[in-house]
Amino acid sequence: MLSRTASGLYWMARYLERAENIARVLDVTNRLSLMPVRGSLNNELRVPLNLTHTDELYWSVSDRLSMSQLFSFFAFDERNPGSIFNCWQSAWNNAHAVRGSLSSEVWESINSSWIELRKLRQNGVSSGGADAFFDWVKERSHLFRGAMFGTLMRGDAMSFIRLGTLLERADCTARLLDVYQYLSDEDDDTVREYYRLDTLLRSVSAREAYHTIYKQQLAADGVNEMLILREESPRSLRSCLDEIANQLNQIGSSGEDRPRYLLTVLHAELRFSSWESLMSDGLHSWLQHFLGELASIADSIHHTYLEAK
Repeated sequence: MLSRTASGLYWMARYLERAENIARVLDVTNRLSLMPVRGSLNNELRVPLNLTHTDELYWSVSDRLSMSQLFSFFAFDERNPGSIFNCWQSAWNNAHAVRGSLSSEVWESINSSWIELRKLRQNGVSSGGADAFFDWVKERSHLFRGAMFGTLMRGDAMSFIRLGTLLERADCTARLLDVYQYLSDEDDDTVREYYRLDTLLRSVSAREAYHTIYKQQLAADGVNEMLILREESPRSLRSCLDEIANQLNQIGSSGEDRPRYLLTVLHAELRFSSWESLMSDGLHSWLQHFLGELASIADSIHHTYLEAK
């Protein structure tokens, strides 16, 4: 496969997953913002800004921190490169460039969603309709994945799409865990912590899975362990790395295989380390280490497969 085609498929998938992740984060931020606020600052509203490192950009276009302005900024604002609108536009541009490598159903799922999203932006979505909009974004992402798994050939095209999806998903899960750890450190109120844990699980569609696995009340250690080490959870870090390793094995390499080497080291750390040894320096420290290693893997994939030789 041409590196240009592989790059288009990879980034198409990353942008689609990113759009869904932003919708999930905004959804739980909206829920968290309904909790009573202590003091003058509502730290929960800062979650999407901290995750995307867009605090400075947000304050350059907004005059106050509110859910309605956050919604506008992250949903449709073209000045925000990480908005859902811009992510979907970038995904559509990449999909259009590699249309010959996609099935007609996959292309139609992306194209029809992009047309409808432009209509939604033109007609406007009030903050009161935010819940329905978040559900729409998630449903459209599910439609894309369903069309992909149901109609696309098992080959390099599928592998590069999966790589993009899983790298973006692992990055988002790790950042969510880190931000929620920060919120817990800032506020040790047990009622608020319980509600934050519940919304964290909702943000990764793992609420039911947690109760199936642990059969107990929500606890921070259990939630963190499940979203890091449990391979049964499809958005856990372990599950993402399992599938990334599988896709890299299918792609293979004729020369130096740096991506597989880096992935194998990080994968082994999750597979063979105990929870206690991983957390010996604290959750925040380990998550920063994980995000750094994941970025190195993504850079290596780019240099190995996606750059023109």
